[in-house]
Amino acid sequence: QVQLVESGGGLVQAGGSLRLSCVASKSVFSISTMSWYRQAPGKQRELVATITSGGSTNYADSVKGRFTISRDNAKNTLYLQMNSLKPEDTTVYYCNLRFSITQVWGQGTLVTVSS
Repeated sequence: QVQLVESGGGLVQAGGSLRLSCVASKSVFSISTMSWYRQAPGKQRELVATITSGGSTNYADSVKGRFTISRDNAKNTLYLQMNSLKPEDTTVYYCNLRFSITQVWGQGTLVTVSS
């Protein structure tokens, strides 16, 4: 079973930057579609960004131009560079791996943006 471990969350002022990382325990990472989601208390989980195994990316409208998703297959690692952070970006961010019928979630990392 693949495991995902996120890191990089924390407290930052509005306008600041953070980089989230997600390390996968197995090399199936390189052939998987990887995504970042976020979920605020009492709300549905929201897709933030996706990157395919071929490197194609897609972003939620709310983060376009501010966030960048990338991957390093040699390190089995997914990244989310978050710039120009806003207080409304405050929530828990989750890493997601999809390959065939397999879907795995990380434990989440908290991002807090102060105004």
